[in-house]
Amino acid sequence: MALQETTLKALQELIPEVASTAPEEGLTDAPGIRATDPAKHGHHIEVLVPQDQVVATAEVMDKEGYFLESISGVDWPDQQQLEVVYDYNRLGGEHCRVMVRTRIPRDTPELATITGVFPSADWHERETYDFYGVLFQDHPNLIRILLPEDADFFPLRKDYMP
Repeated sequence: MALQETTLKALQELIPEVASTAPEEGLTDAPGIRATDPAKHGHHIEVLVPQDQVVATAEVMDKEGYFLESISGVDWPDQQQLEVVYDYNRLGGEHCRVMVRTRIPRDTPELATITGVFPSADWHERETYDFYGVLFQDHPNLIRILLPEDADFFPLRKDYMP
């Protein structure tokens, strides 16, 4: 079985109630998993998970031999949500990049940390906190990393005014 198929199967076992969507359908705001065209999208698999499954998804990615490339955010002010995006990759053998996304309320931007699974998430989560205000619960050192410690703003939110 190809790596992409193995990864899809492992993710579908984690989220059995979520049916996979066809590549041309795309993912909406509902949880789902789909194979994508990496030449078009930059990743082989796209996953949208409920916020309470972020750590379990990270555990699956670790078990399947992936490493964490980055964590970033997206502000959706019209929907009153923030999106946290995790990019995973694999080196050696068959190449496969996976993008995992989750949505959280903009007014209570809290999400479990994945530093227990991927210690390298430390810096990425701190940066996402710095720029979007996402509070990663149980993070071992969630302090500002790039902005001044007394900053009371999140510059990558779309309503930020300098």
